[in-house]
Amino acid sequence: MANDIALRETARRIRAAQDGAQQLAPISSMLAAFDDAAAYRVAKLIHESRLADGWQPAGRKIGFTNRLIWPVYNVHQPIWGYVYDRTVSHIGETGTVLPIRRFAEPRLEPEIVVKFRSAPAPDAGPEDILACIEWIAHGIEIVQSHFPGWKFTSADTIADSALHGALLVGPPRRLGELGDQIAAALADFTLMLLRDDVVQDTGTGSNVLGSPLKAVAHLVAALARQPQAPLLQAGEIVTTGTVTQAMPIRAGETWTTTLSGIALPGLTIRFEA
Repeated sequence: MANDIALRETARRIRAAQDGAQQLAPISSMLAAFDDAAAYRVAKLIHESRLADGWQPAGRKIGFTNRLIWPVYNVHQPIWGYVYDRTVSHIGETGTVLPIRRFAEPRLEPEIVVKFRSAPAPDAGPEDILACIEWIAHGIEIVQSHFPGWKFTSADTIADSALHGALLVGPPRRLGELGDQIAAALADFTLMLLRDDVVQDTGTGSNVLGSPLKAVAHLVAALARQPQAPLLQAGEIVTTGTVTQAMPIRAGETWTTTLSGIALPGLTIRFEA
């Protein structure tokens, strides 16, 4: 594993790339034995630097929960990172406009977002997770790669703040508004993703490790195995991973989602330079 000096320099370089929408060679190509443990140390250093600059953590994101995309990126396990007050926006059903010049090779991921009213236990299963949730929403995460061409290892993606760029959260629905079968609906719902009114992909909740609830349970267990990582707390939001392929986005495009089988509204986002 790289020494602390190398990891601190790596964190500095990645943060500079993030802040400048620039790219750099994968860290794994420059540091020998750069593994996931080292990458989470780098991500923690970047996180601490953002806290020092006044950023406030809003929750977590889980990446690579959709097994269908694992062979596309050669990443074969979920990862996690932080989302912040400066990267999370709450939008209405009428949609929003988002400038994308601050992102590096941005892509769009339609997801399920949950907010916790109480902290789940470290050994919480999907049913326990559901009992801790305050509300559920459909959201769209903008992910980005500071490594050219989306070529990286799992460790590179962890170090790059789990590829998080922005999270747009649609209207939240409390559990009572979603019916008695919400656990089944989260696994069974379908989502259609359109660009300029043309279907680009479809997906189902089961693509996300079997269900967004199972994805959160995976995160809870993963955090319990990482002593340096705070456990989930009441008030945090978690976005659970893409239901479809992660789709490249460009200025001038309008993207729309429609959901079936769950009482969550679709979203519309227009991207500008």
